[in-house]
Amino acid sequence: MAKAVEPVQLIRKVAVIGAGAWGTALARLVADKDLQVRLWAYEQEVVEAIRSKRENTIFLPGITLPPSLSPTGSLAEAVQDCDLVVFVVPSHAARVVLQQMKPLFSRAMPVVSATKGIEEGTLKLMSQVMEDTLPAGMRRSLTVLSGPSFALEVCQKKPTVVSLAGKDPELVRRLQALLITPFFRVYTGSDLLGVELGGALKNVMALAAGAVDGLGLGHNARAALISRGLVEMIGLGTAMGAEAETFYGPSGLGDLVLTCTGPLSRNHTVGVRIGKGETLQDILRETHTVAEGVKTARAALGLANRFGVEMPIVREVCAVLFEGKSPLQAVTDLMLRAAKDDLVEKDSNPKPDS
Repeated sequence: MAKAVEPVQLIRKVAVIGAGAWGTALARLVADKDLQVRLWAYEQEVVEAIRSKRENTIFLPGITLPPSLSPTGSLAEAVQDCDLVVFVVPSHAARVVLQQMKPLFSRAMPVVSATKGIEEGTLKLMSQVMEDTLPAGMRRSLTVLSGPSFALEVCQKKPTVVSLAGKDPELVRRLQALLITPFFRVYTGSDLLGVELGGALKNVMALAAGAVDGLGLGHNARAALISRGLVEMIGLGTAMGAEAETFYGPSGLGDLVLTCTGPLSRNHTVGVRIGKGETLQDILRETHTVAEGVKTARAALGLANRFGVEMPIVREVCAVLFEGKSPLQAVTDLMLRAAKDDLVEKDSNPKPDS
């Protein structure tokens, strides 16, 4: 059994697992600090493009990657002799990849989860999936990184602020020092649940905000969607044991505003196309990037049912995505709901998990 992470362990070699835009941006951020970085990609064409062109031409085109960043298609090679794992695999594939990684660890090491999503079948957040799959000695060293951070802007060294949460305060401070730069500011905390939920749920709200924009309903409607979306996020989070204050930080309100308004948001873009009348199936067939909100929506509704929290925006997003409801009808139904106080709504009739 792997020993717990030693508090004085130095971090010289970093494995970044997942070479989408965000994973590649984080790998570049760390590599620019003169650390050795191995970036694992599922797609062999990504590995070959980085080796030959020093660029992830599929997921992050136009960004040059430094020589200290080495791409690989082998998980064993990625984690060999590394001191830190940064996990950035899409949520729907996370468990499978983590199970493949488990026997490859010769010793315990810290893991940063930068994946934003909820596992559909189990309704578990990524740190909980990691606790299920990784060696027991690594559980206390799990941390979560989330916040308003478009990958392209991070690579362009535009000011970015994120949240890093973990159970081990000393480890969290060391990782903060590792990641922070003059343009990438990292705030720390201990509320893993709140940071993860903020990062996951904002993607569902971004789909709704995109649909509002696609329908041409105006800035008032989008602002209402964002504010009520935050209420729904806090309601579910506090019901699950997260701290309400976390949702007012970078990983909650910050990421919600960015993803609901920014043109680089995949989830917002998918929502716009749905609002304009395209089907989800046609949209997904045309893109190789993952809009996490699509897979998170059903899981979020399942958690709402489990914890007895009313989440009308999430419910309507699911109806549009999976039940054929028109986006305009969904907005109309939201507006015509019974008048309420401006408080978190509790569901008086919690339903079985769905």
